[in-house]
Amino acid sequence: MSAAPPAGQSGHGGAGPVRVVIVDDSAVQRRFARSALEADGKMTVVGEARNGRDAVAMVDKLRPEAVLMDLHLPVMNGIEAIERIMAMRPTPILVYSAFVDGEDRDNAAAALAAGAVDVMAKPGPSDAGHLEEYAEALRRRLRVAGRARVITHPRGRLGGANVALSTRRLGGGQAPTVAAVPPQSCPADGLPPRKVRLIGIGASTGGPQALATVLAELPGDLEAAVVVVQHMADGFIEGLAHWLDGLCPLPVSVAVSGRRLMPGTVSVAPSGTNLIVHDTLRVTMQEPSSTQYHVPGIDETLSSIAAAVGPYAVGALLTGMGRDGAVGLKRMRERGALTIAQDEATSAVYGMPAAAVAIGAAELQLPIGEIGPALRHVARVAKEPTS
Repeated sequence: MSAAPPAGQSGHGGAGPVRVVIVDDSAVQRRFARSALEADGKMTVVGEARNGRDAVAMVDKLRPEAVLMDLHLPVMNGIEAIERIMAMRPTPILVYSAFVDGEDRDNAAAALAAGAVDVMAKPGPSDAGHLEEYAEALRRRLRVAGRARVITHPRGRLGGANVALSTRRLGGGQAPTVAAVPPQSCPADGLPPRKVRLIGIGASTGGPQALATVLAELPGDLEAAVVVVQHMADGFIEGLAHWLDGLCPLPVSVAVSGRRLMPGTVSVAPSGTNLIVHDTLRVTMQEPSSTQYHVPGIDETLSSIAAAVGPYAVGALLTGMGRDGAVGLKRMRERGALTIAQDEATSAVYGMPAAAVAIGAAELQLPIGEIGPALRHVARVAKEPTS
């Protein structure tokens, strides 16, 4: 374990550089990550750890603004290290690992459940000609992670260091808590129940934990369909859907082009394309434009829901960096749908919800713990209104 002396704390949104600890047992990967980050004057690497146990100690000592962590580590694996850090010294963690098969993708979902705010695949042999693009993507992800709010995570387990990654699955049906919210009456209680054919939910940074909290509150007999758009790197959506399926009373799967969204199911938009909803609740996949930054795009899906379902929809925009989803949510509201934005206090990154509030897209702004109950409340009516 090697470390630079701690610098002055910059905090979230501080003027100083984002202070980062790199955790990887590969010296080659540590050198690449350090070089990539320090090419940006807004970041500084304050420490490097070669195993999970050293990483926990280093984060506790140096108190960085962000951690870049591999999952496959000696002594203590990355998932247990994340759990310990989030239990003892909550810090935004970007998982940076080689995801080559289904088991690894499940481990990435497990890392998000343990408290990591984002996941990113390491460059492979075929990426050798694009390392500078990859380095810029790494810097961008860490800049966002360094601004994320994190809390002491309830999944922190402080015993036993030799945990097999492939068994760290998220069974038990217990959704992680994103933030503690004081009990209070839900504003949705005053809204009349309505016929809801489709619930559309968008999320980005911090989204997997927020999604787990919301979806765990939906009843098993829900008669609306649910579609989720989560910003996530290629290859991880399947693991996310599999994980959510173990936490949610409703079945969760990745949406398939040409199929209908069925009542009482949750469909997650696949990576690399935009999911478009049609009036029969059939979905198709649309090639993103060359200028589209986030893929899958939340705006594209929510806008299609507005056109296809109109007032028989509910839209929710959860935590995330940027503005994606705000325009789509506004279109839903203009067509008569109920629209909800996550509040600032419980958002890991209050970017997308803030953008929605700023343009009048959100009818309600709720803590994450109240969004699921609100959806359950307003979607109670099963029958189409009759004249």
